[in-house]
Amino acid sequence: MRGTDMDSESILEQPYINITNIIWSFDQITSKVNILLVKRSNKPYNGYWALPETFMRTNESADEAALRLVRAKIGMALSNSHTEQLATFTNRLRTPEQRTLSLAYMTFLPDKPMLKPGYGASDARWFSMDYTENGYAFSDGELTFSTAQSQTESQYYAKLAKSSLSKAHLAYDHEWILKVACERIKNKLDYQPNILLVLGPQFTLKDARLVYAPFLKIPFELIDNSNFKKSHRHLFTDVGTSMSNRPGRPARVYKLSYLFP
Repeated sequence: MRGTDMDSESILEQPYINITNIIWSFDQITSKVNILLVKRSNKPYNGYWALPETFMRTNESADEAALRLVRAKIGMALSNSHTEQLATFTNRLRTPEQRTLSLAYMTFLPDKPMLKPGYGASDARWFSMDYTENGYAFSDGELTFSTAQSQTESQYYAKLAKSSLSKAHLAYDHEWILKVACERIKNKLDYQPNILLVLGPQFTLKDARLVYAPFLKIPFELIDNSNFKKSHRHLFTDVGTSMSNRPGRPARVYKLSYLFP
């Protein structure tokens, strides 16, 4: 009978639920894809950099919490079209204390706003994306964080549980979440490249290639413009020429046909 009671307590355990949001943007000056990271000011992982996150409130859905998180961290109100769910992370080893499940989202910002740290953060910065032999890297010029190395999910969490993270790593399992996010975007480049929303509703092929390149781990010059246009014509609609004041012939401008018919 006692064993039955213990089993019931395990079954009825109610873990915390938080929302993690990978917020993407594009820097027009450096031509780099960026993500937002915040420096935590609460335990656990006080003083560590992390992806923005918040606990889901009882009076809101997960989608509403993801949008609230963007408003709280950078003061921007977005429509649902800018945010999409990534995955749910439930490994019991992902947090050191109370078990916490994370519903992860991705938000694609059409500009790169100034940042003001919100509740629970002492700093907030944009980190530009690059790639390494083993994964992806994000740097602000002073600090660099990498996605989880090439290992399985079980291997990653087993290693996470056995060692205490140094501040050279992101808090919790955020390096794994970031790895999943990058791979998801890479795998959808040829049929649903929502990452291009960081360029706004319209973009040039050059800017699109600049966004594709780090996910493919190649210099953007190796993405042939003509071939790129042909292979993505089912996704892109030509909407005219750029109004840019840059010298030379105006570039053609495109939009995502499946989102903006």
